[in-house]
Amino acid sequence: MTDNKKKILIVEDHPIFRWGLSELINQESDMAVCGEATNVSDAWKAIERLNPDLIIADITLENSDGIDLTKEVNRRNKKIPVLILSMHDQFLYAERALHAGARGYIMKQEAMESVVTAIRQVLSGKIYLNEKVKDRILFNLADSPAGSSRSPMDRLTNRELEVFRMIGRGLTTREIASNLHLSIKTIGTYRERIKEKLNLKHANELVRHAVHWEKTGEIPTESPSP
Repeated sequence: MTDNKKKILIVEDHPIFRWGLSELINQESDMAVCGEATNVSDAWKAIERLNPDLIIADITLENSDGIDLTKEVNRRNKKIPVLILSMHDQFLYAERALHAGARGYIMKQEAMESVVTAIRQVLSGKIYLNEKVKDRILFNLADSPAGSSRSPMDRLTNRELEVFRMIGRGLTTREIASNLHLSIKTIGTYRERIKEKLNLKHANELVRHAVHWEKTGEIPTESPSP
């Protein structure tokens, strides 16, 4: 990698997608992948060692997520832009990613050339969002300040959403508590809040709902039938 190429760090826990993204970036004449990581801990080691020009981070990572990584990058005052990449609903996560300090949000389903466009735009100091996301964010701002028209998933806090995703990945309450360094009682409280906000009456409903979300990346429109 020559000195004039922009260094890109990929933080992604799916090896096939990570490989494909690396191949895509390395074909460009002005950028190259300088390192890869699958979780936040390894990402920080790579950041300190490689000093990348941009971080591409997936929402879902081993034991954490890209939004937490973004918050930490900004908290430590690292002047490194973060582009969030995800299979999950763009409308639900894009605003959360921007609030955390991300400079862009792109869906994995978008065309590969869009990824390169997003990288270039973020590297130039701009924010990247596709037109649908831009329109939705502006609509939300112009709609109700209380957000009363939003979906039940929008009502989940970032932490509740993180717990919800971990449930969908098959983690037990004890495992979630260990990963997040919280008590089992606290995770139990989060589970109850999630059930209430999503209008789910039983633990089995919660698990089915979460698994559906994690597999499809879509917001369930109604509670799964018992």
